Amino acid sequence: MSEVTVRAAREDELGAVGELTINAYHADGFETSGPYALKLADARPRAEDAELLVAVDDTGAVLGTVTVAPPGSPWAQVSAPDELEFRMLAVSPAARGRGVGEALTRRVIERAGELGLRAVTLSSSQDMYVAHRLYERLGFRRTPEADWAPVPGVDLITYRLDL
Repeated sequence: MSEVTVRAAREDELGAVGELTINAYHADGFETSGPYALKLADARPRAEDAELLVAVDDTGAVLGTVTVAPPGSPWAQVSAPDELEFRMLAVSPAARGRGVGEALTRRVIERAGELGLRAVTLSSSQDMYVAHRLYERLGFRRTPEADWAPVPGVDLITYRLDL
């Protein structure tokens, strides 16, 4: 197993990030067509209007990605002004079980600390059980009072980690 490094996505990686995100969601059985799929596939707006991170191995292969939405980012959906939100955590199906999702999530938590924010928040599909176990293991707690539906029939649950 090679070492995983988390860093900002580079311009030349944006296409790979979009493809990886779509593939990861598809592998988990989620719909990968329609308006939301277009957002998943197009990493450029996330890189421009938020912080787009990648996890890479020692060869530079992109193994995973996450979108970090600091206060004021148009990508923030459920966070308060003093909270950091993350979205679209995706790990390549071929890289699962190597700690990639955990490395990305830990970097998000570190980033919130660097920015002096009081918490990290996120929304998740009810069916993303593996991700939920990761969040809970890292200390996130469910915040059912903040659960929401961006569109009818898409019910999202929320988590929060106080720093």
